[in-house]
Amino acid sequence: MGKHGDRADRGRPGGIFFLKRIIPGIEQGICYASLVGLAALPVTEAIARLIFKTGIPSSFTFMVHLLLVAGLFSGMLTTKAGDHLSISAARYFSKEGVKERLLIGGNLLSAFVVTIIAWCGVSFIKIGLTGRLIGFIPDRAFALVIPLAYGVMALRFARSAPLKGRARLFAPLVILLGTVCSFPVIAKIIWEFDIPGGVYGVIDIFYDLAYYLKIPGVIFLLLAALGGTPLFIVMGGLALILIQASGGEIDVTANQVYTALTQDSIIAIPLFTVAGFFLSESKAGERLVLTFRTLFSWLPGGMIIVTVIICAFFTSFTGASGVTILALGGILYTILAEHVKYSEKFSIGLLTSVGSIGLLFPPSLPIILVGATTMTNIIHLFLGGIFPGLILVTAVIVFGIIISVKTKIPVEPFKLFKVLSSLKKSALEILLPLFLIGGYFSGIFSLVEIGAVAVVYIFIVEVFIHRDIKFREIPRIFRKAVPIIGGVLSILALSQALSYYIVDTQAPVILARWLLSAIQSKVVFLLLLNLCLLVVGCLMDIFSAILIILPLVAPLGTAYGINPVHLGIIFITNLEVGFLTPPVGLNLFLASYRFKKPFVEICRYVLPFMLIQFGVVLLVTYVPALSTWLTRFF
Repeated sequence: MGKHGDRADRGRPGGIFFLKRIIPGIEQGICYASLVGLAALPVTEAIARLIFKTGIPSSFTFMVHLLLVAGLFSGMLTTKAGDHLSISAARYFSKEGVKERLLIGGNLLSAFVVTIIAWCGVSFIKIGLTGRLIGFIPDRAFALVIPLAYGVMALRFARSAPLKGRARLFAPLVILLGTVCSFPVIAKIIWEFDIPGGVYGVIDIFYDLAYYLKIPGVIFLLLAALGGTPLFIVMGGLALILIQASGGEIDVTANQVYTALTQDSIIAIPLFTVAGFFLSESKAGERLVLTFRTLFSWLPGGMIIVTVIICAFFTSFTGASGVTILALGGILYTILAEHVKYSEKFSIGLLTSVGSIGLLFPPSLPIILVGATTMTNIIHLFLGGIFPGLILVTAVIVFGIIISVKTKIPVEPFKLFKVLSSLKKSALEILLPLFLIGGYFSGIFSLVEIGAVAVVYIFIVEVFIHRDIKFREIPRIFRKAVPIIGGVLSILALSQALSYYIVDTQAPVILARWLLSAIQSKVVFLLLLNLCLLVVGCLMDIFSAILIILPLVAPLGTAYGINPVHLGIIFITNLEVGFLTPPVGLNLFLASYRFKKPFVEICRYVLPFMLIQFGVVLLVTYVPALSTWLTRFF
């Protein structure tokens, strides 16, 4: 069917072959090329600075605008794949009819919201930009990606709604409705600042409607989030209705998208994501497992040490616990349960619990995102995560050693020649974090340059030296990385627009004053914060939680005198445990899928590990020096 279909498409004049083959190829090509440029340009800049003592002219502004292109094109591809980050409560419904209705409603709502944002993008390009040159390219040329991306997303969301018969008319109707609701923006596009009086009267109707629909609209969007609507849509919808209801101009959302996706600190997110996926798709995991097994298997609980260290290493690079469980779960489970003879219950519980254990170690993406969101020094956050991360790792290892001794797990003899042989094979991967951390903390490389160097280094090692990855497989790895990049940056872009409204209304300050009057005790506040974050962690992925919840929590931390580094580490450690918290912890579902075990059994297996990690959370929460002591020296 595939071959005949291809020939048929080629034989048709114009259209179908072009639409089905060429356009998606161009879209992917631009996305992947911009990601490659984000890696190549900082490396070239660093080399030029080291050799010629000068950088590349306009490289910084060009880099951040490449990020804009990469972020929005990855958002388009994530929409096409249906992989945007969401709470996805729909998966808990047993009836397929309910799931289908939620999917239809979520897609139609998404099409409506991004249609408005696309029109806002057109207004921003015409009125909000000056036409300055980025290198030799006008900034308006880069900004064109905003209406293009959101317009394509609108069409894809509308098309993805599983409508049948006459109901298919709803798809174009929601895009038309979104265009109608964009009338205040379209009027600015047509008349700019000379809008006729009669048109102003029509615009006032839209502002009045937004004012009266504000409360029901907010409630509806929050319910839509619980129903599985992508979180970036919910953020964008809330920003639009709240800004317009308060008398503001909604095309500021496009301005905030542009601002959010041209921040230099955010460039590290797509870079480390790509680096992490190149690692997980190679045989680096197998080499590292072999190396650490030869190093530690002569100790009681040696394989527990191996498992925790390997998972921490991979999670610190990917930033996504699910990648670690899915990539390494099989090989580690085979060694633990079949070769070393740990019980199935213990092996699965351990692997599920350590799937997110490396989020506190550099170059952790969540830590970078916390720093960018709260404007906290990222070096200080990296330093603040070291002691809590080591305590968490040590606690799990000690528990594993106790179980190993009690169940009399046999140890393997230490063989020096095996250690040297395995070290030779995995030396390049082992040196990577030492090289990156040393380069960053010594000040030789910036965070962006470290991310770029990581991509280039891992690419050379896995493609040219070890040859684990073939050239034809590189697009597949990019396809796997893009949903995380697109999902995170899509939320980041529109959470900035919502933050604009929240800051403008001083809502965090008002909330902080109210909370201070209701709860005077810092200890009680921290305990409530822990409980709330556990719930958030089991409902949301860590990137969404940071971008949505942290901007509200940060002013509260300031009001209670909590060091921002300490608050950031509390936030991340809580979310780690939230991944393990029933009934909806993400790691529990991933482990159930990976190990083919009932969800309830996974919850039972992971319980002792969850209690250990929760104990570490309390320790980190109430002993701030663990997070702040190292920062005094930098």
